[in-house]
Amino acid sequence: MSSSTAPDGTMGTAAAIAARGLGVKGPRGWVFRSVDISAPPGSLVAVAGPSGSGRTCLLLTLTGRMRPSAGHAEVAGLPLPRRMAAVRRVSALAHVPGVAELDASLTVAEHLREGALLQQRFGSLRGLLRPRAGRAAAAAARREAALAAVGLDVEALPKGARTVVRDLGRLQALRLSLAVALLGGPRLLAVDDTDLKLSPAERQAVWALLRSLAARGDVTVLAVCSEAPEGAVVVRTDAGSTDAGNSDVDSTIATTATATTSTTKGEADALAEAGRP
Repeated sequence: MSSSTAPDGTMGTAAAIAARGLGVKGPRGWVFRSVDISAPPGSLVAVAGPSGSGRTCLLLTLTGRMRPSAGHAEVAGLPLPRRMAAVRRVSALAHVPGVAELDASLTVAEHLREGALLQQRFGSLRGLLRPRAGRAAAAAARREAALAAVGLDVEALPKGARTVVRDLGRLQALRLSLAVALLGGPRLLAVDDTDLKLSPAERQAVWALLRSLAARGDVTVLAVCSEAPEGAVVVRTDAGSTDAGNSDVDSTIATTATATTSTTKGEADALAEAGRP
């Protein structure tokens, strides 16, 4: 059985993420199973394990994008799978290939504008009732706060805000993806492949960044990695018996997550307004 405890050993009742016996079964068998989690608000939760062990599927399950096959979970007090839509509204994905990833052909400014428009479309009613000028000012403030939180200096990029994603380094792209995800003020921020293709120094920088985001207390960070950092709440997906291989994990993501990640009419309108096809 895979399990987790907070660094202080507590299993508080007011957990940001709580799960017991959680599992997802694909066409060829279990992608992951018997996962237990208890993480208080403001935690850095590391989902560790080798590629193909169901790490991304667990991330998608805990953010309401994939329906579990076994067990139960709560995120921000919302039960899964019964409140999947509500969990999606309080969570955000950063750099999840095939589900939520940056478009290499778009600029930094276009990604930030698109993220702000989507947040306006699906934000609170209070925000929609603001005058247009007030909404623009609030969006600008959120953008600057998100960029500051992730340590991305747009002016220092080769072409400033007009820099296209393909010209960003891996660490810069990850910072941008995190900034876009933070625009909606999520309570759970989930990032995939956190330490992939990073140097040791870059890995240290990323974990320091994610710790700083979690330390604010208003967001819990869920990060998929190959090796968990010291002090994180650690969840392993390779501790239980799994029958599915890499191809089955990929097919499960493609089929199971489709219904909860498809573009709605409102999203399509926002993307069109942002100039994205």
